[in-house]
This record gives sequence, C-alpha cells and structure tokens, in this order.
Amino acid sequence: MQAHVFILGFVQGVGYRQFVKSKSKKAWAKRLDTNLSDGRVEAVFSGDKESIEKMLEICKKGPFFSQIKA
Repeated sequence: MQAHVFILGFVQGVGYRQFVKSKSKKAWAKRLDTNLSDGRVEAVFSGDKESIEKMLEICKKGPFFSQIKA
C-alpha cells in the first residue's frame, strides 16, 4: 500500500520532517518528504495498511512546535 499526503500548517522550520523521519523508522513505513514552496510538507509512505495508518496519525500530531491544519 502507499499513501501520498500533503501536510498543511506550521510545519516548516520546526523539525517536522525530522520528526516524521524518526517515527517512520518505528512504523516500518518508507517516507519521502519535501518542503514545498507554499509552506506544506509532502510525504509518501509505503508499507502495510497498519503502518501507513499509524504514520498518518503521527503526521496529524507532528512535533511539539508544529501546528497542523485539518
């Protein structure tokens, strides 16, 4: 399975990508992430359904200083 997501909010300059990277190793999901010029972060997760769902929940929370918009 694969999920291609765009995370919107205060996600650049707060360690968001590093946070996702560290968590993705624990969830056994591959990730590619990129800061986009419009302030979003783009990520692609591959793995089993449970791992991807876990990563999506992690992305909704983000690190302490981030603010994710729903």
